[in-house]
Amino acid sequence: MGLLDGKRLLVTGVLTDASLAFAVAELAQREGAEVVLSGAGRGLSLTRRTARKLPCATDVLELDVTDAGQVAAAGAQLAERWDRLDGLLHAIGYAPPECLGGDIFRAGWDEVSQAIHVSAYSLKGLVEAFRPLLAAAGAAGGAGASVVALDFDATVAWPAYDWMGVSKAALESLARYLARDLGPEGVRVNLVAAGPVKTMAAKSIPGFAAFEDTWAARAPLGWDVLDSAVVARACVALLSDLFPKTTGEIVHVDGGVHAMGA
Repeated sequence: MGLLDGKRLLVTGVLTDASLAFAVAELAQREGAEVVLSGAGRGLSLTRRTARKLPCATDVLELDVTDAGQVAAAGAQLAERWDRLDGLLHAIGYAPPECLGGDIFRAGWDEVSQAIHVSAYSLKGLVEAFRPLLAAAGAAGGAGASVVALDFDATVAWPAYDWMGVSKAALESLARYLARDLGPEGVRVNLVAAGPVKTMAAKSIPGFAAFEDTWAARAPLGWDVLDSAVVARACVALLSDLFPKTTGEIVHVDGGVHAMGA
């Protein structure tokens, strides 16, 4: 018997099989979940090709979080397929090049607003679009529905991370407010703050290799930048019924770096 037997999940953010979201989707299927992916824009065809590498066949919804019409349409499309949504993984983040690299003054509001929209506000947009399905799962009793978003610890200023760090701070705050408002509907909202993993998203951040090179030395439990499974396990646990009364939480899966000093 799998942790997610009978669960229906939407997983966003899958581009390649190196994506953290892919690791979550793969493990979720192995634990018994029925999974649907989403993709957007030029990456949609890549998501569809990557979906074929999962253990079980799955559909891919077109869902650009910056297009309110597409978000609403995706909600309606999934409602035609399922009568409830037990879990949602938010694994979406983007910042224009001006927002990264070590100079916080370089980006203007046009670039910053795009980073915050895609990386933080999109969580509200997704939850809003799928709220009736999430609430239906919440009303069914048990542990209810679970929303999980991928995070990178925003309590400190990281080299080169700049406005992406600000966006993650907004994501962390937003998750707490969503947890407040969705709790009465039986919907939990939690974040997984992962250590650095070699993904396409990580490669787009100038200087991110410095995290990858030094993280293992700072982590009391050690850290392998090629091991996405440890992050996936935490996400799957939160999507399961193992944490029925945990919401508004940030679970750090970083080898313990967040708890260490200099």
